[in-house]
Amino acid sequence: MSVLSITFHCTKDNIGEWENYVDDTLVLMTENLLDVDKYILSEVHSDFIEDGKNYNLLLIFDNEEKRSEFMESELVNISERIENKFGQEVMIFNTFLNPKKKKI
Repeated sequence: MSVLSITFHCTKDNIGEWENYVDDTLVLMTENLLDVDKYILSEVHSDFIEDGKNYNLLLIFDNEEKRSEFMESELVNISERIENKFGQEVMIFNTFLNPKKKKI
């Protein structure tokens, strides 16, 4: 198993438009990903974020190779689409999660 956590930070002024994009577009893009076994799309609540809001997409792959392939192709496409629509108003942060022990 290989896991990728993608955090999207949206500025305060674009939250409504971003939430619509998440509901209408990002969910469909995620559903259509071939190499993703499971995913969790979350709205992140944090006391430390005052200027905007975070959302997280946790993707679970069979192995690191599938995750790497996703990073090189699908994530590039998703990032470009978001950048074209939102510019610098939505920032994307990737975190590689490499399970040491799991019970899923």
